Amino acid sequence: VPCSSGMPIKKIGHRSVDSSGETTYKKTTSSALKGAIQLGITHTVGSLSTKPERDVLMQDFYVVESIFFPSEGSNLTPAHHYNDFRFKTYAPVAFRYFRELFGIRPDDYLYSLCSEPLIELCSSGASGSLFYVSSDDEFIIKTVQHKEAEFLQKLLPGYYMNLNQNPRTLLPKFYGLYCVQAGGKNIRIVVMNNLLPRSVKMHLKYDLKGSTYKRRASQKEREKPLPTFKDLDFLQDIPDGLFLDADMYNALCKTLQRDCLVLQSFKIMDYSLLMSIHNIDHAQREPLGNEAQHSVDTRRPAPQKALYSTAMESIQGEARRGGTMETDDYMGGIPARNSKGERLLLYIGIIDILQSYRFVKKLEHSWKALVHDGDTVSVHRPGFYAERFQRFMCNTVFKKIPLKPSPSKKFRSGSSFSRRSGPSGNSCITYQPSVSGEHKAQVTTKAEVEPGVHFGRPDVLPQTPPLEKISEVSTIPDPSLSPVVGETLQMLNTSSTLLEKLEVAESEFTHQKISEDLEQDSAVSVIPRCQPLSQQC
Repeated sequence: VPCSSGMPIKKIGHRSVDSSGETTYKKTTSSALKGAIQLGITHTVGSLSTKPERDVLMQDFYVVESIFFPSEGSNLTPAHHYNDFRFKTYAPVAFRYFRELFGIRPDDYLYSLCSEPLIELCSSGASGSLFYVSSDDEFIIKTVQHKEAEFLQKLLPGYYMNLNQNPRTLLPKFYGLYCVQAGGKNIRIVVMNNLLPRSVKMHLKYDLKGSTYKRRASQKEREKPLPTFKDLDFLQDIPDGLFLDADMYNALCKTLQRDCLVLQSFKIMDYSLLMSIHNIDHAQREPLGNEAQHSVDTRRPAPQKALYSTAMESIQGEARRGGTMETDDYMGGIPARNSKGERLLLYIGIIDILQSYRFVKKLEHSWKALVHDGDTVSVHRPGFYAERFQRFMCNTVFKKIPLKPSPSKKFRSGSSFSRRSGPSGNSCITYQPSVSGEHKAQVTTKAEVEPGVHFGRPDVLPQTPPLEKISEVSTIPDPSLSPVVGETLQMLNTSSTLLEKLEVAESEFTHQKISEDLEQDSAVSVIPRCQPLSQQC
C-alpha cells in the first residue's frame, strides 16, 4: 500500500515517519534517498554498458565500484538538488549476468527504475526497512542491514551456481546491490523481483514459516487495510488448506524441496513463504463502486519483462521466449481452490533469506528453547528448519485436489455386479444388464465365496478350486446357471471322469503285470532253505 500523509510520528528501527508523512531513514529523507538511488543506478548501468561482455570470474563477486555525486555536479555526474552523497555498486559484472539470465536488458532496467519516481510502500516489516516499487511493478527496492548485505556478498558465488542450474526458483531474484553514503551513514539497498503486483487486488496475505510460537498477527497489524497474517491465523482461517491440481502440487513441492536444500547448504534459516491470495469469485461479486475506487487494483496487469518472475513461471512455467505456457490467463498467479470451491490465484515466494544461523541466532534459539518448546520456535538450525518448512507447506498449506473415480473403470457395457447375502448365509452375485425397454431381466448366480475370490476386482483372477471339490459339489450343471458356466462345469466333470477311468485302467494293468511276473518266478527251481548242505550237493 503506498504511503500517504497525515500519519502520526512513529519509528521502527532506522525508519521514522513525521506528522507530515515524510519518511526518513538514518536521517536521510525518503525523497532524497529515492533521487540518489536513481542517479546512482543510471550512472553505474551506463558505465557498465561500455565494458565488453565476458564470463564471470571469481574476483568479480568481490569488486566494489564507488562514485561521488556532489550537488554542483562533476565531469562524470550531473548536478542535483540533494546533499552530496557517494554511491557504491557491489559486483557489477556478476549482477549484470544475473539480469541477463532473467532476460532483463540494460535499457529496460533503467526505464523501470529511473524513468518515473519510485513509489514508497508503507509496509516496513519488523526490521523497519524501507520498500520502494518501480512504477511498472517490475522491481522492489529494499534497504538491508550491514550484516545482510555482507552475507549476500558471500552468498553470490553459490547463488550464481544455483541460478545456472535452475533459474526457476521461488527464492528471491537479486538484480543489484548498492550503497548510498549520505550524512555519514551507509544505506544499503538491494533490487529484487516484485512478488505482489499492485494491479491485482489481494484479499488475503500470509507470512508462513511452519512454526507456531508467537506466530499470530498482532492487533495493530489486523487494523491495516491488508494485514499480513501468520501461521496460527492460517490454521484458524483455512484449516483445510488450499487445493491445487496434481501436476501443480507436485511442481510446487518439488520447487520448495529444491530451494530448501539450497538454503540449508548455505546455513540459512528463519526465511518465510510470502503468499497473497486473489479470490476470483469475490472480485466478480464486488460492487461497481468499489471497483471504481480500486480502479488501479482491478485492471489487468501488464506482463512482466523478467523471465521466470511470476509465481507460475517460478515453479513450472516455460520462459516467455518461445514458451508454451499461457500464464496471462492467470495473471501470473497459481490457480487454486479453497474448501468452499472458490477460485483463487496464489502469488508466492520465499523471502528473508539473508538470515544466517550465526552466533546471535544460536543464542536466540537457545533462549527461546528454554522458555518454550524448541521445535516450535522460528529460529532453529537450518536442517531442522528446512524439513519443518517443507512439511508444513506440502502437508498443511497446499494439498492435492481429490481425484474423482474414473468413468473408464466402470463396466463399459453399462452392466454392474452387486453383492448381497442369500437366504442360506452364502453371498450371491447379482448381474444386472442394462436392457432398455420393457424386457428387463435379472439373472442371479449363486456361488459359494472362496477365500481367493475378489469381488469388484476385474484385474484379479479368481482362485480355481481343486477338481475333487468341483466333482463333490455337482456333477450335473444347474439349469439356472448361465450357458457359459454350465458348459465349463460340464467340461470339468467330463475331464474328471476320464481321469478316474485312466487311473483305474492303469491300476489294473499294473496288477496284471505283477501277477505274470510272480508266475514266471514260481516256475524256476528254488532250493529250499531247510535242506542240509550235504543233500544240496
